[in-house]
Amino acid sequence: MSGLGIIVASTRPGRIGPVIAEWVEAEARAHGGFAEVELIDLAEVGLPFMNEPHHPRLGRYTHQHTREWSARIAGIDAFVFVMPEYNYGYNAELKNAIDYLHHEWQYKPVGLVSYGGVSAGTRAAQMIKQVVTALKMTPVSEAVALPFVQQFVAEDKGLVPNEIMTDSAKAMLDELARIDGALSPLRTK
Repeated sequence: MSGLGIIVASTRPGRIGPVIAEWVEAEARAHGGFAEVELIDLAEVGLPFMNEPHHPRLGRYTHQHTREWSARIAGIDAFVFVMPEYNYGYNAELKNAIDYLHHEWQYKPVGLVSYGGVSAGTRAAQMIKQVVTALKMTPVSEAVALPFVQQFVAEDKGLVPNEIMTDSAKAMLDELARIDGALSPLRTK
């Protein structure tokens, strides 16, 4: 079994990304398809906007924050991005975190949990697929999309999912585990 990293993409004050990610984390732990589940909050990682002088594919990192980010991502086998939709796209902090690295992302599956208003973040999810496939990541078709997300958040309970959300999360995690198994030999070469 391998490890799953759940990345909280939003960094802005008042965000609900961590609440959604905590629900995804609980679902992933209950699922049992991954030996380890790690929650990664980009607000805590605090990467500055790209400040490495060399292209990431060279792996010649000059800053300690990049070396730490590289080691963290390299040690994870599959990902879930918990991402908001901003103006029909995904947020800059997530793009920045992806762009810092290159080889560390390769041959790893990624599931998308998107949220927003009427579109449930699906436009952002479609946009990021172009980026992750350029890095040889495999986005799984199964995803979780949360429309009008505030209706599912209760102050004292966190995210209160409906059956569709729970079923979608299970389907996404099933497929992540399956695709991770298929891609694993490519990562060891």
